[in-house]
Amino acid sequence: MLNFWILPLLALLAPPADECPGAARLYGKIQVVESFADCTVKVVTSFPDLRVQVVDSFADDPGEWQYVESFPDYTVEFVESFADVEVQFVESFPGVED
Repeated sequence: MLNFWILPLLALLAPPADECPGAARLYGKIQVVESFADCTVKVVTSFPDLRVQVVDSFADDPGEWQYVESFPDYTVEFVESFADVEVQFVESFPGVED
């Protein structure tokens, strides 16, 4: 009878799942997935949380994304509503919207 109560208690004490790091820390190697992403992202044309520039290498600053197929820093899922971060793709001046 005691073992029956231990499992639900352990489930409540488990650490929370990884959450989206936010616009300021969303950079580096990015993998696009269809489910179980670290962040959900909505693409907008105005008033973004983050301006994103896709680069081929050295995605070291906020807003610089290098798309990869394996070993990502973060995974993202593109959605139409209820996104964690709204992004706008740009050719220059990536970063957090002030």
